[in-house]
Amino acid sequence: MAAPEIDASTRTQLEAAAFRTLVAHLRQRSDVQNIDLMNLAGFCRNCLSRWYREAAAAHGIALADAEAREIVYGMPYKEWQAAHQKPASAEQQAAFAASHPAPAAAAPDGAPVGAKVDRSHGCH
Repeated sequence: MAAPEIDASTRTQLEAAAFRTLVAHLRQRSDVQNIDLMNLAGFCRNCLSRWYREAAAAHGIALADAEAREIVYGMPYKEWQAAHQKPASAEQQAAFAASHPAPAAAAPDGAPVGAKVDRSHGCH
């Protein structure tokens, strides 16, 4: 079955509605940690907020990381972290490391290879 013909304006409205539903769902599911999202889907709330900020920039709208994250998290990021983020388990960190290998010279946060990297925030 072929998808119906949808004009550009309606498609944008549908995409925006889907985005708002995804954001609302992620806000309600604060029990799902970012590292779990990264391990299962390859993106997390931080990625989503970065994509939002990049889309804003493409339209000439300057949006700071903190502002974009507040749009996605529904509150300042630091507040969300304090209220909902748990330390990543060794198993979660190992799964992340396996699916997101660090460059040979340094880990994603600039730490030397072999150094313990805090990836509890779930984003690269």
